[in-house]
Amino acid sequence: MTDGDSNLPIIERKLGLQIWSIENMKMVPVPEKAYGTFFEGDCYIILHNKRTSRGIATDLHYWIGKDSTQDEQGAAALYVIQMDDALGGNPVQHREVQGHESETFQSYFRNGIIYKKGGAASGFRHVETNVYNIKRLLHVKGKKHISATEVELSWNSFNKGDVFLLDLGKVLIQWNGPSCNIAEKSRGLALARSIRDSERGGRAQIGIIDNEKDSPDLMQIMKMVLGERRGELRDAIPDTKADELQKANVRLYHVYEKDNDLVVQEIATRPLTQDLLQHEDCHILDQGGFKIYVWRGKLSSQEEKKTAFSRALGFIQAKGYPPSTNIEVINDGAESAMFKQLFQKWTEKEETQGLGKVYTTGKIAKVEQVKFDTTQLHARPELAAEQRMVDDASGDVEVWRIEDLLMKPVDPKKYGQFYGGDCYLVLYTYMRSGRPHYVLYMWQGRHASVDEITACALNAVELDKKYGDEAVQVRVTMGKEPTHFLAIFKGKLIIYEGGTSRGQTSTPEPTIRLFQVRGTDEMNTKATEVPARASSLNSNDVFLLATSQVCYLWCGKGCSGDEREMAKMVADVVSRRDKLTISEGQEPAEFWEALGGKAPYASEKRFQERNTHYQPRLFECSNQTGRFIMTEVVGFCQEDLDEDDVMLLDTWEEVFLWIGKSSNAYERNEAIASAKEYLKTHPAGRDLATPIILVKQGYEPLSFTGWFNAWDPYKWSDGKSYEEMKNSLGDVSAISEITVDLNNINLNKRNISVINSTISNTKRVSSEYKTHLNHSDRNIYSNSSNCNSSPSSTSNGEGIYSREVLMNRTVDELPEGVDPAKKEYYLSDADFHDIFGKSKHEFYQMPKWKQQNEKKQYGLF
Repeated sequence: MTDGDSNLPIIERKLGLQIWSIENMKMVPVPEKAYGTFFEGDCYIILHNKRTSRGIATDLHYWIGKDSTQDEQGAAALYVIQMDDALGGNPVQHREVQGHESETFQSYFRNGIIYKKGGAASGFRHVETNVYNIKRLLHVKGKKHISATEVELSWNSFNKGDVFLLDLGKVLIQWNGPSCNIAEKSRGLALARSIRDSERGGRAQIGIIDNEKDSPDLMQIMKMVLGERRGELRDAIPDTKADELQKANVRLYHVYEKDNDLVVQEIATRPLTQDLLQHEDCHILDQGGFKIYVWRGKLSSQEEKKTAFSRALGFIQAKGYPPSTNIEVINDGAESAMFKQLFQKWTEKEETQGLGKVYTTGKIAKVEQVKFDTTQLHARPELAAEQRMVDDASGDVEVWRIEDLLMKPVDPKKYGQFYGGDCYLVLYTYMRSGRPHYVLYMWQGRHASVDEITACALNAVELDKKYGDEAVQVRVTMGKEPTHFLAIFKGKLIIYEGGTSRGQTSTPEPTIRLFQVRGTDEMNTKATEVPARASSLNSNDVFLLATSQVCYLWCGKGCSGDEREMAKMVADVVSRRDKLTISEGQEPAEFWEALGGKAPYASEKRFQERNTHYQPRLFECSNQTGRFIMTEVVGFCQEDLDEDDVMLLDTWEEVFLWIGKSSNAYERNEAIASAKEYLKTHPAGRDLATPIILVKQGYEPLSFTGWFNAWDPYKWSDGKSYEEMKNSLGDVSAISEITVDLNNINLNKRNISVINSTISNTKRVSSEYKTHLNHSDRNIYSNSSNCNSSPSSTSNGEGIYSREVLMNRTVDELPEGVDPAKKEYYLSDADFHDIFGKSKHEFYQMPKWKQQNEKKQYGLF
């Protein structure tokens, strides 16, 4: 193999996945229908392109099977380097080891990854469709990202905590361990359906064992294959996950060779800053042994760039980390979102680094608070998410102050005035889809006592109960008020540094107060009290100086006309004294005297600074053995929100906690503490005052749903309980008779009485599980033709064909007259609903791209 790109295959510039296997040291394309199946004796190369707000993001992985040879592994690594060069150095490169794949890799295969024995060298390496001479046992692990490994056909392979699939060709039996949760059962079922549809043309039947005593017929079949079980099942095997404390332990190294020795020089630990990365060098970032990043500076030598993987492997060996440790190689200027979020701040080109320090010249303007059309919020939920707006702030507001640990109503005339010595509850009510929705803000003053802060949280729980546990709860720390909170007070939000709004107080109010006013309209303005001295001034803003004789409106040279107008509105609330507007540089002596004399203050332009690098991240939260465990869901969508989960959505400026209705009570109670722990242990050294928002399943605001593509508001029946949805499903039909040919052992009614009876266990499937099945899952249990009968390949006279005739068929294999671009159209209504989980009308209402994705998934594209 030459050290160039002459051996590379044609690489299509298209979105989505492309996969190649290494056969005889060459890259051989894998057919799409086999995506997600990996042979343990092989190595693979995976290319993934996706569209982002900054263009096309490319990830390039090489996957190492546990039985692959060193030559194959070396060839895969070399091909990745060549492909990186061919693609202009833009891809992020990943090294993946079987059973230890990165979350990014796992996200490509939503139905799970299947590991199969064999490989190119053994001759067993082709995924064949419509072949039924199969007998294998798959061990399914995972909750959000699942994988299935072929294991020994024996009861010794089973344990109490996982899902196992007994694949007998025409029949798939899903055995759920007694310790499995609903999500694990559901993911196992999704994998079983995927095997049925992609490998069996939709003709295999699926049976489920939730309780062995309730499934005697299916258990009889399993015993025919596995024999009688002797002894107890093994206990559940805990998943090994890195906790956030481990991931937060980041260290940056300069790694280089000297006299043929690998030199590892530690540069810095958490929190890391971007300026530590030198363009002339290559660096290794160690995320606590969980993952190793190799950053290649644009001015580093070609030799350093080519040896990135080998240096990372040498580093792993020197540190004593497992050989399966994930490695990600990234190029200077093409950093992944995962890498950037490990730094305290990441500035892109054409952005700035803060007050007065310009990153690039000539293109930077003063920060303008962008006005936006609030009428677009419902039509464009992504705008609501980006602007952190629930609605247009036209709803009703009620405010209470915590006094003597109880709620005391605040005079509506005082709404919008918050004192740093108090805690407040603010209930916002708005209408959506014809019914009220609630947002409950818990505002915590900087100088409030611990007892008051605790009482604020407890009273919030009680107030939430009063409104049916439907409120979105938002913890607001003084000075970190979210955009929507500002908007509901219509430009008159005033934050007093200390004191209290209580009527009787022994502390007199100061006679001189200084307020900094920021904002351009009623949706984004607030006034914050600052120390009444000249050094507090800033040329970019308007300040209000309230004295016993007059209220000065001091207008900095950099403020805008809109900011001046909003300051005048706030001034009427702050002071009843006469107003005197003065421009910077034209201050009377009395002004400086009130501030204690002149002093230097910030006078440079404030330039735009944004965390544009940060992409939203979704995590599943759990506490196992007392440790805070988080599992990231890469490439997330609404389907990843399971009702038995607590999920954390990090959008950087806000942290959402989504509470599933069937989630663990302990995790629900500990949700806020978990979010604080997440911020505390974040590698970038996050601001602990970041707003934390509690969202309940079925009552998600637009500012949450906007982060999800194609959010379905009816997914959870408009907030109905899962018990109600379960009852609406109705009875589940029994599976038809199962006849299984197991290597000439015919399980029929002549030698096994079980076959004459229907598989009655499906009528007794646990009610807990049935609630988790979607429409397509339910129809797995509906009557179908006998497995031994030949599929009909003729139309019924009305242009309708069976699924076997249409699924996974080339154009030449389709019946005459069938449009290959609309194969799904020729399915019967029952088959269509069974496959897609929706009616044809509902399907054709979806966006075209989503239709095509589903058709690809089920072999109908």
